Amino acid sequence: MRDIGADIIAVQETKAQPDQFPDELRNVPGYHLYLHSAERKGYSGVALWARQEPVSVLLKTGQEEFDREGRILRLDWDRFTLFNIYFPNGKASPERLDYKMRFYDMILEEAARLRSSRRSVIICGDVNTAHREIDLARPRENSTVSGFLPEERAWIDRLLAAGFIDSFRHLHPEPDRYSWWDYKTRARERNIGWRIDYVFISKDLLDVLKASFILDEIYGSDHCPVGIDLDL
Repeated sequence: MRDIGADIIAVQETKAQPDQFPDELRNVPGYHLYLHSAERKGYSGVALWARQEPVSVLLKTGQEEFDREGRILRLDWDRFTLFNIYFPNGKASPERLDYKMRFYDMILEEAARLRSSRRSVIICGDVNTAHREIDLARPRENSTVSGFLPEERAWIDRLLAAGFIDSFRHLHPEPDRYSWWDYKTRARERNIGWRIDYVFISKDLLDVLKASFILDEIYGSDHCPVGIDLDL
């Protein structure tokens, strides 16, 4: 982890309770660790390592149906607020798709509230939706699949309209760049992927955005790391 040189490292779907994190992850020199685990063991969860301690850390949204799944870490620094989020997957059932959409609405409402107070905001994580056809290898075949449904894609449109920027797409208009590949079909070998991991930034941070990247040469998961470089 130290070799990355990042100031903040955010991870989603940890599937671990706090006491299950090994010492080498709990005590990384130079970093402070923040966790939010699901009530259900082996499910969901997010973690974040930061060099600089935040001013505040929030785990709760006040909505129990969302809080018990351990999907959100909100951290406030003097200069900005960062959300590390593992957004729900809506493929399992109509009920889970409805849950996903209500979760989306909750995040958008909070993000818009922070922007209305002129707060700089970063939203990063596994969004579980590809925004446009360029963001997945086979858009036609997946047009009726959760993860590329019109209502899911429209939520990203609404987020951008609320004053946010898709940092990667802003700097990289080229196709065939993905962050997730299906293990079962060995899709990564053929680059049949989806770009479902994002770093959204509020427009006021655009002037300090120096890079946005997908590290698709890094293996170890069906996802690969994504990130940004801000000159703050």
